[in-house]
Amino acid sequence: MNDANKGGTSVSPFVAGLLCRCPQCGKGRLYKNLFGGLLDVRANCDSCDLDYSAHDSGDGPAVFVILIVGGLAVALAFIVERAFAPPIWAHLIYQIPFVLGASILLLRPLKATLIALQYRHHVAGFNDEPPA
Repeated sequence: MNDANKGGTSVSPFVAGLLCRCPQCGKGRLYKNLFGGLLDVRANCDSCDLDYSAHDSGDGPAVFVILIVGGLAVALAFIVERAFAPPIWAHLIYQIPFVLGASILLLRPLKATLIALQYRHHVAGFNDEPPA
């Protein structure tokens, strides 16, 4: 199967998502900047000029973050409980920063991965006409 049938790119959507790069060229940045807005996507790619206005990841990234971070938090609480048996309030001391930090760190790459997968599979207006 040639690359034109897979979104016209040889860039892996998972690599592009993990690095928060353009799903078409893999070089341009997907997000505006780190402090301008956590999930603000650029209008288009600064390298290949791909229009990002068609993206719509919706609540998908948040669902994946909830499932992944929730599972890790439960596993961490179980391990700490079995090893040290601390009081309940002690779990809050490490769980709250862990859940907040992991959620913030995972949200951008998961949203970028879903945008790259939308591009790869021609979803939500991306690549309505594949390149010839």
